[in-house]
Amino acid sequence: MSVTGLPRHGSRTGRDRLEVLTALINAPSFDPLFRPDIITIPPGHPVYRWNCLVTDCERPKAGRGDLCSAHLRQWRERRCHGQIAKAEFVRTAAPAAAAVWLAELPCRICPGRPARSIGLTLCDKHQFRWYRHLELHAGDGDFDGWLAAQQPYPGYGRCRVHVCPDTANSPLGLCSRHESSYRSEGRPGGAVLPSQWANRFERRGLAVPVVCADEAAFHRWCATAAAVLRPSQVNLRGLDPLLRAELQWGLFAHTQTSHGQWELPWVQDLVNHCRDRALHSLTELDLAGDARFHEAVGREVSRVVRDVVRGLESFYVTSEEAREQGYVLIEQFGRRWPGRPGRIDLTGVSQRWLRDLLWDHYAGVLRSPRCPRSTRPFDDMRRAGLELSAFLDVHAPDAGQDPTLLTQQHIQQFAADQHQRERDRLPPLGFRGRGGTPSIVTANTRLAVFHRVRILFREALESGEADRIGLNRSVVTAMPAPGRVIRRTRSPFPDAVARALAEEANLSRLAEVYDRHDRGLRDAWETIILTGRRCSEILNLRLDCLGRYGGLPMLWHDQTKVGNYDQALRIPERLHLLLQARQRKTEALFNTRHNRPPSARERAELALFPTNQRNRDGRQPLSYNWFHKGFKLWIDDLDIGRWVPHQARHSLATSLLRAGASLTHIRRYLGQVSEKMAEHYVHLTQSDLEDVLQHVWVSGPGTSNPGELLTDAPTPLTRSQAQALAIDLSRRSTPAEGGFCTFQPVVDGGACPWNLDCHNCDKFVLSGADLLYWRRKREQWRLLAEGAPDDATADYLHRYFEPTARAIDGLEKALAGLGLLDDALALDLRKPQDYFHRVWSTAFRAAALADAASNDTDKIDACPVDGADPEQDVA
Repeated sequence: MSVTGLPRHGSRTGRDRLEVLTALINAPSFDPLFRPDIITIPPGHPVYRWNCLVTDCERPKAGRGDLCSAHLRQWRERRCHGQIAKAEFVRTAAPAAAAVWLAELPCRICPGRPARSIGLTLCDKHQFRWYRHLELHAGDGDFDGWLAAQQPYPGYGRCRVHVCPDTANSPLGLCSRHESSYRSEGRPGGAVLPSQWANRFERRGLAVPVVCADEAAFHRWCATAAAVLRPSQVNLRGLDPLLRAELQWGLFAHTQTSHGQWELPWVQDLVNHCRDRALHSLTELDLAGDARFHEAVGREVSRVVRDVVRGLESFYVTSEEAREQGYVLIEQFGRRWPGRPGRIDLTGVSQRWLRDLLWDHYAGVLRSPRCPRSTRPFDDMRRAGLELSAFLDVHAPDAGQDPTLLTQQHIQQFAADQHQRERDRLPPLGFRGRGGTPSIVTANTRLAVFHRVRILFREALESGEADRIGLNRSVVTAMPAPGRVIRRTRSPFPDAVARALAEEANLSRLAEVYDRHDRGLRDAWETIILTGRRCSEILNLRLDCLGRYGGLPMLWHDQTKVGNYDQALRIPERLHLLLQARQRKTEALFNTRHNRPPSARERAELALFPTNQRNRDGRQPLSYNWFHKGFKLWIDDLDIGRWVPHQARHSLATSLLRAGASLTHIRRYLGQVSEKMAEHYVHLTQSDLEDVLQHVWVSGPGTSNPGELLTDAPTPLTRSQAQALAIDLSRRSTPAEGGFCTFQPVVDGGACPWNLDCHNCDKFVLSGADLLYWRRKREQWRLLAEGAPDDATADYLHRYFEPTARAIDGLEKALAGLGLLDDALALDLRKPQDYFHRVWSTAFRAAALADAASNDTDKIDACPVDGADPEQDVA
């Protein structure tokens, strides 16, 4: 891959890019750790950890693991015997002392000379003198006393290697590591010191001469020698300023997003390679065509380059340059797709005119205020462009490069080819899935191709682009209509399937076989079943998503599809315990990786179900593709047909309807945008429909014949009928339990002659604000009947409340006629402004509600309140 090629060194483009990166690096939000040319990472860094995970261990980790070689060997031995978990081993293992230099240390006595060994921390001269002292005293010397008596020697200055920050180890001017490298490479230039130089020159206070056979060759070696590899350092010295700024920005940007693991030696290998080739920018690397690069630095370094360059694209490449090269950068239009690449690759479209039409279409959609949130329209348009391009490559004159040569027959042949592939279940011509694997053409994909090609051509015609490139109008209009594909809604799980999906043995197999690393496949599926949430809403749960409020377990989640965030949902106690166990597993995984518990800030960002792909910080959740793959294999293994996780949502919606919930309740519980969408999820079986047809309206509990059948049809009241029943409560009512009293002596302050038996009084009226009260009362009586000690008592309770229940149904029917049913169901009594709503001021007599379904309008008009004019009482 490559970004737009960087112009020659020192050009205006290079200077502009360096200026932008310099501004970003100097910004307050940029971590100052990455600003120096020698970046030194502290131990325990959350992203670039280089030291052993064991507490206080001074050794660097080995390879891509998280333990040093000594602790890694111990852990493998303990693991083979199954003695201890890794987290416990890391917590209890004894730290190891440093065995290699992590950074240069000066001699204890001579500040200008480097120490020779880690233990003594003495330079060569003093280390030799100390050993000689031990020989003279038979190995029994006082180190502290000897140390106090020593005199410092002058140093040799800095190492002559241009990129090395260390101190020279001898008059040759090289540090100890570069002296070894110089000898192993055959001493270019032949630089040597005189024999016995310490005795002949240094002891006598004379300057030690350096003899070179070819001084220029020696200086060239010093200029090109690589930096000393330190476990905690990335040495950027000797790089072009732009390339150095790119790496500094890339190292910092890697810490700000979910990422894979970068090892510091990989970055140093990349730096050395770029320095050797005198590159000016990472964009000059050709990862696809340079085989020597992969051989020299390895595939891991290629991933580092690819990530950095893709991050640089958003401010390196202009829209015009991206259009020229054939890809769309999403972030240039202010958009970002979580979990998806930030670019749309159109290079597979070989016809330049078609590729430009696609690019312009994408740019228009991304700039539109109605840009779709889903990536499906973008993927479908790309599929359509690739299919049409591949067809024109084979069947059009000049491989379709000249649009003026196209005729309507070519488009008709393209449509016929797509239909043929759909019928024969053949692979598409140009489109390939992930990994380059071809799929097959289905009715849905063929419809998407037809629909998107028509949109593309129509936009070209309307914008005048078709006339500019010479695309004939007959070609534009030749694309046939896609037709209609029958889209069947998902059905709820049948009883047998539901039992199979919830059986303990099957759930255990789901976890053991298809989630061997215990990432949470079973826990996520059980949560979906019990809550009816969307799969993405469960997979994207954060670690701190649980809580108890008033003793009730609650689940906090985001309904991103409808824009509802931090929504609380009451969950069963069993599910609460299940997710608590998952929380402990996720915390243990973090503890194993970092040998410490997560901080408060890290807990807020941790995913409850973290993936193990490019996710060392634990913030990236499991992907839906991973979840669906395991679920599908499990379903196939159960041999119960083809089912998808989303059908659990349909099953719950239908169960809620059977339990008496309205579409308003279902919409609010499932987090849907409208009741029309709720209807899409609700499925009525034949028995449900029969129950609805038998749900007829009867007279209210206060009439002379409560429960009397009034109508055969369950149609709602007309608006005029509902208005005729409505009563103005502002002048002739007083509040009562569950409704209002309209008996004027009581309204005026007198005593009730019926001893406040409101619910059996024909002067008692119900308002829309009382609907939820009576619904709860009905549920209370149902619970009492279900808990009765015998059937006779239960039947008595059902019969006793049946008149009231039928009056409640009549109230719902009247409210529906006035269009107030939704307001009544959604009424929140905690908001004072609701008391001024029309649903409060409109009420109905319980007796009149029983007659609501009657077609005898004279009977309705003959029911004025307390002899008043009926027209004055109409709300």
